[in-house]
Amino acid sequence: MTGTDSPRILLYTGKGGVGKTSVAAATALRCAEQGLRTIVLSTDAAHSLADSLDLPLGPEPTPVAERLWGQEIDVLHQMDKYWHTVQQYLASVLTWQGIDGLVAEETSVLPGMDELAALLQIVKLYDDRQYDLIVVDCAPTGETLRLLSLPEAARWYLEKIFPLQRTLAALAGPLLRGMADIPVPDRGVFEAIEHLIKELGRMHALLTDPEVTSVRLVMNPERMVIKEAQRTYTYLNLYGYATDLVVCNRVWPEAAGEGYFGAWREIQGRHGRLIDEAFAPLPIRRVPMFEQEVVGLAMLRRMAEATYAGQDPAAVFYRGPRQQIVPKGDGYHLRLPLPFAERGDVQLTRIGDELIVRIGNQKRNIILPRALQALDVGKATFEGSWLVLEFAGKEGTEGN
Repeated sequence: MTGTDSPRILLYTGKGGVGKTSVAAATALRCAEQGLRTIVLSTDAAHSLADSLDLPLGPEPTPVAERLWGQEIDVLHQMDKYWHTVQQYLASVLTWQGIDGLVAEETSVLPGMDELAALLQIVKLYDDRQYDLIVVDCAPTGETLRLLSLPEAARWYLEKIFPLQRTLAALAGPLLRGMADIPVPDRGVFEAIEHLIKELGRMHALLTDPEVTSVRLVMNPERMVIKEAQRTYTYLNLYGYATDLVVCNRVWPEAAGEGYFGAWREIQGRHGRLIDEAFAPLPIRRVPMFEQEVVGLAMLRRMAEATYAGQDPAAVFYRGPRQQIVPKGDGYHLRLPLPFAERGDVQLTRIGDELIVRIGNQKRNIILPRALQALDVGKATFEGSWLVLEFAGKEGTEGN
């Protein structure tokens, strides 16, 4: 890869505390040592990237090692760039309602805007073409998924609601200003919102291009962590993001001995089979629990070797078909890639928000998104190598 090629983007996400910051930092270090100009940054407001690298980082790209930079994003600068005009308007509305000026200023920052501003930094780094690889340590999965869903919602708002609001403000603004001292959004507010939404659209285009961006799920072999990762994977597919790798971190090694640690290895072995069932055919890498904390460049090198075993971390590890959720009439079709399977081989079991698909002695465990949880599973058909499951409204509640 040269400086004239399009940069590659790797997003690492997972439940808080699973070690995704360490995996992201280890990946970045490995790629830099293989010759790629690499930057690693975090969208998590609780920055731990500097702690993982055991080096100070600042709001601008900071040299960490040869061809490697780290950055703790200056969220205030990003907020001022993308949200300042709108924030001023919201603060004026809150002040008009009698809220103290300083409190109004703080309250006008909507939840998630700081993480969103950090994500928009990815677009800038991509456009600058200063790096071959951008590695992102994302916020914990809940916050990340809300942010990744924003571009689709924003596009709908821009196309359907925004023109009407802008027209109404233009027509009613002079009248409202004449009747009362009510803050009315001016053209600058609408232009700022429009610019932000367009930036979100560009961010979505970059992050959903599977040749540019790969999402990688980091988890531990623990049941609650796996369930959250399953849910994350479902929503990543729903929003169009390509996942190419699963990293199972902190697996107890054989060298840990028997007794107490042997019992943990047995539990983790069972959970490991669940990981295989839930995420096949994605490649799964298992990283051992090291005898010391993964902090500093030396330990990050060990983690990178255990994770990638001589392979290029910047490669696309999986390009195959992914599960899809497609609206159909009043319901949805859930499409699962199941090559070599036949209709008679498939058994379906529904338990709450989980759908278990059995094919012979193989099993897929899928967490359903909210839109499908309230619906009944209808018939199952095959379209080529795809299993298509119909979801429709429950009897007597069609359309609810």
